[in-house]
Amino acid sequence: MPPTGLGSLDEPEVRAVLDRLRRAAKADIPRIIRGLPNVAKALARGGTSAIGPALYQEAYIPISPEQGRFIYITARAIEAKRIVEFGTSYGISTLYLAAAARDAGGFVIGSELERNKWEEACASLADAGFSDCTEIRLGDALQTLADVPAPIDLVLLDGWKELYIPVLKMLVPKLRRGSVVVADDIFRFRTALAPYVALMQSGTNGFRSTSLRMAGGLEYSVYIER
Repeated sequence: MPPTGLGSLDEPEVRAVLDRLRRAAKADIPRIIRGLPNVAKALARGGTSAIGPALYQEAYIPISPEQGRFIYITARAIEAKRIVEFGTSYGISTLYLAAAARDAGGFVIGSELERNKWEEACASLADAGFSDCTEIRLGDALQTLADVPAPIDLVLLDGWKELYIPVLKMLVPKLRRGSVVVADDIFRFRTALAPYVALMQSGTNGFRSTSLRMAGGLEYSVYIER
């Protein structure tokens, strides 16, 4: 049953897990900064996939609190009952999605490539009390999310940037009219995600879309054709 009061996002156990993960993410910033020169070189060679697993296997790189609140409010506004996340990482964004899903009587299906992150995310979701409304699948999202049933109400894209379009195209046939797709990092990885933004704003693929200046940038898209 959905909790009363301010909703799942403000439950003490949820806030405690979010605070713990955000402290860990903040502590990880110096290591990320030290790796930025290598990131720049990798991006010049061939996009985010060229960065290599060494920099991302343990990196948090989470959505901001503002972004988290935004996706929670968005999910609640559309009463999202089936939410799909590409790129769970340590589960910070998943906590916001799970809170919205539980409040609407829904469910979150996520995908994470790195086993250590998958294990930590599953443990954190359990600590927050969300095991009953989440399923995080380990492996390549093009395989692990292929059998997600329709209808999908909301999608969060926050994994490898070159996979945004392939993952989206795989999920589009399962989207309901009025569903929302939110893509993170459109300004942080402007070059890599330029094709995705162009596609979503083209007006030719069933979406109406706009770019939002939150943290690394969000592309907010509504599916209007079904």
